[in-house]
Amino acid sequence: MVRVDAVVIRERVETVIDAVEEATGHVGVTVVEAVGHGRQRGVTHEYRGRIFESRFLPKALLTFVVDEDVAEPVVEAIVDSARSGNESGDGLTWTTTVANVTHNRTGRKLEEVEIGA
Repeated sequence: MVRVDAVVIRERVETVIDAVEEATGHVGVTVVEAVGHGRQRGVTHEYRGRIFESRFLPKALLTFVVDEDVAEPVVEAIVDSARSGNESGDGLTWTTTVANVTHNRTGRKLEEVEIGA
């Protein structure tokens, strides 16, 4: 099994999830609200004549746990759909190998459930 994590801008969360489902049929995802910054180091806002610097930008962390053969298409779907057209700040996507994924309710290994489905 492979864990695919992606940090994306909040406005792209639904678009990314829909793209992954359309490209691979995978529907399981965990979404966590996050804040952070990359190379852009935040943004500067002007409000009522005063300048404010926002060091951390609102993002979302999406986590997918998929079979190895589906991981690359999931990454491709995320990268293609998360792109906003801005110069920077669209986030990152990475994969990690995971082992021993078990359903809490049934105690069955995810691999057993996926094969039996």
